[in-house]
Amino acid sequence: MSLKSMIWNGLLVAALGFAVFLLYRIFEQYSLYQIVQSVRSIPLSSFCTALLFAAASYLCLGCFDLLAIRSLNKSLPYPKIALASFISLSLGHNIGFAGLSSGAFRYRFYSRWGLTTEDVAKIILFCGVTVGLGLITLGGLALIVNPRDAGRLLRLDPASVRIFGVLALIVPVVYAALAFFIRGKLRLWRWSFQLPRFSIAVAQVVVGTINFILVSACLHQMLSAFGDVAFFRSVTAYVLANSAILATHVPGGLGVLEATVSYAVPQEASIGALIAFRCAYFFIPLALGTALLLISEIVFRRSRRTDEEADERAEAAQSA
Repeated sequence: MSLKSMIWNGLLVAALGFAVFLLYRIFEQYSLYQIVQSVRSIPLSSFCTALLFAAASYLCLGCFDLLAIRSLNKSLPYPKIALASFISLSLGHNIGFAGLSSGAFRYRFYSRWGLTTEDVAKIILFCGVTVGLGLITLGGLALIVNPRDAGRLLRLDPASVRIFGVLALIVPVVYAALAFFIRGKLRLWRWSFQLPRFSIAVAQVVVGTINFILVSACLHQMLSAFGDVAFFRSVTAYVLANSAILATHVPGGLGVLEATVSYAVPQEASIGALIAFRCAYFFIPLALGTALLLISEIVFRRSRRTDEEADERAEAAQSA
């Protein structure tokens, strides 16, 4: 085993250990009966609405790939893009190291449809930037609108939190401005970055922000079943939780999401709300994504076998 593999495996084991520790700290204060009752107390209408928000988020994530492919001046039907995106991200969100894991699934699909390894790498980078822009933009808005919860977690006064919020909102503005004024590659020291067209850069900010609004709305439906929680409190909780997940790379954000949301909104973040949100946004898409992956593999193999048989018949006809 190479040193690089040992390091990655060590990081994965450490992340899993951290997740187990956090989950133990969260669940140790509840009995199985309390957990079941907490989940059952969520109205079916709230859970179904949360599922709709989760579905809309995954459709929005498909637009990340669509914008990335258009920025490469390539063309693929949206149903294909949505299929590749959903399978990649529904599995990648749960596996952890989402950029790498979802990237592997993206490559498996897009390479079959004519895109090169370089194209797929650019799509992965583009989607990562879009995620960052959306998270920073919505995070900046949350810090300005609801500085109290973020300040309590970050241990800052509301005025300082609002300043950080304004600074965060400068990032997407600068990104869009660079895309407008710099027609080509942006060079920073030894690195160079191909900036998208201005219209695509603006679309990245908008679509990235909408995606996180939809995920926050999914969480808000669950939290609202246990108290009158303002929407931007849910936004703040999710933005902080997702930032912690990206920093730790814990598979599926296990424990990290629950611990952060519980700290941000302690009264409404019951164990039932957290489990229901994980089911709606992580586990149900994981089951669907796995099923679609298996079906697509069967379809691809049959299609390839049919093409090979057609080629053999064509060669036989030519030789005859």
